[in-house]
Amino acid sequence: MNAAVWAVTGVLFCAGLAMVVLRRQLLAMLLGIELMAAAANVGLVHQACLLSDAEALAAVSIVIAVAAAEAVVGLSLILRVLRSGRGLGAGELTQLSG
Repeated sequence: MNAAVWAVTGVLFCAGLAMVVLRRQLLAMLLGIELMAAAANVGLVHQACLLSDAEALAAVSIVIAVAAAEAVVGLSLILRVLRSGRGLGAGELTQLSG
């Protein structure tokens, strides 16, 4: 069971990393980052349950809250770029402008 959980965690993290590295669309990159954060949470929850560590479970809830805030900020930035008339490709955004 232990190896299966770590295998799933590794596969999720590698899939998220592949999305960030290989995709050039901002939304896909944001989803890849969220997938990597979810993989880290799966590993941390599994280890916390094995060790009966309540502090690690509290850390997981903080990480989930930070990931949710990151998703909100990322999606709002993507919507702002889309409304400005530029495309959603990462290569098209070379500088920030207000």
